Amino acid sequence: MKLAIDCQGLSKRFGTYTAVQGVTFQIPPGTIMGFVGPNGAGKTTIIRMLCGVLVPTEGQATVLDYDVLTQPEEIKQRIGYMSQKFSLYEDLMVSENLDFYAGVYSLRGKNARAEKTRVIKLLGLEDRTSQLVYALSGGWKQRVALGCALLHGPQLLILDEPTSGVDPVSRRFFWDLIHQLAKEGMTILVSTHYMDEAETCDYLGFIFYGRLIAFGSPAEMKLREAKDNLDDLFIYYVEHEAADDPRNLTLKKWGRG
Repeated sequence: MKLAIDCQGLSKRFGTYTAVQGVTFQIPPGTIMGFVGPNGAGKTTIIRMLCGVLVPTEGQATVLDYDVLTQPEEIKQRIGYMSQKFSLYEDLMVSENLDFYAGVYSLRGKNARAEKTRVIKLLGLEDRTSQLVYALSGGWKQRVALGCALLHGPQLLILDEPTSGVDPVSRRFFWDLIHQLAKEGMTILVSTHYMDEAETCDYLGFIFYGRLIAFGSPAEMKLREAKDNLDDLFIYYVEHEAADDPRNLTLKKWGRG
């Protein structure tokens, strides 16, 4: 079976600290995978390795059939990435930010104008193009950031907590769009703290202290452990993982953000 992401035993250490340990999962094209875990669990580190930004310490992974160790530049050209922190230029207008990122993706002339028009319409930015980004609300800023990530028509879209801190209407808009893009064939990897968002993913990975402690579809994971909802399921897996951890970690120690 063709895979969009094939991750095998991926680990990352920073000195003596192990941020990610032995992560293995596979997802096919055109599906949505959600990462769920507390802050500092390793979600962003995994994402950065898959983007070709961080070099794994151990293990291997392919993204869109390209090796993260030997072909990171090929991966970067074919993915769209939106970080959890707003990373655009707030002293530029929405239109100018889109122009800048079109240049980053080597879009020129008619092609750049066509792609810019496409994402403006897709994200409902028609009345915002001449606004300075700093004056936008958090939800509208995130739309601009997503538009920049979609300009070059990526095969894989990676979103690191895209709806953190945005209003409910913006959250609904984002997830409606995520599902629309997946239906059109785009693969999407997204980290989230919201269980209602996670429930709509095709696959879920629960991350705890750098380890992938559970993986599967929301329905099959709940059925497997006889849980009615993802909140109970997540706590169940974390409690079992903490019980086996020599540090005797507790839920109070890390909390759920």
